[in-house]
Amino acid sequence: DSHGYFVDANAALATRRLSIIDLATGDQPVFNEDRSLVLTCNGEIFNYRELRSSLEKKGHTFRSQTDIEVLVHLYEDDGVEFLNQLNAQFGLAIYDRVKRTLFLARDQFGICPLFYTVVDGFLIYASEIKAILAHPLAPREVNLTGLDQVLSLPGAISPQTVFRNIHSLPSGHYLTVKDGHVAVREYWD
Repeated sequence: DSHGYFVDANAALATRRLSIIDLATGDQPVFNEDRSLVLTCNGEIFNYRELRSSLEKKGHTFRSQTDIEVLVHLYEDDGVEFLNQLNAQFGLAIYDRVKRTLFLARDQFGICPLFYTVVDGFLIYASEIKAILAHPLAPREVNLTGLDQVLSLPGAISPQTVFRNIHSLPSGHYLTVKDGHVAVREYWD
């Protein structure tokens, strides 16, 4: 229904949106009040009304009525711990323009997919592998372990995919990128 993007010297975030909540003003990317944080999200936050009410009481202001806007303010207040407050399905990215840190996270049950690769010093991520493959640097080699899982099991087991060096962020995990260092950590089991 819409698209948007953010680009600076260190990061580029882009999104295509299927509008479900707040069709008029819910476009992405979404920013916090001082625009130091940039958010894109594929998903739905089921408890956003309660979270929004709490954030407004703390003084946060909202530019839209969309459910995902709570994410940028929660991250601003609580860092990665905000993930434990969510009743949601999501694959999200938050870029901190001041700290030059990228944060990706996937919901606890892995309902929304999130894939990534690191090539030539770039992290490329997307909610679909075909979006990663559209990038000219993306690897296009078969991962035999992932292929075996697809043929033997109901599907590839995260972090495996059928492409070598393209990974699925496991459910209940987040990924951070800071100064070229990529770290994946579990936040929920």
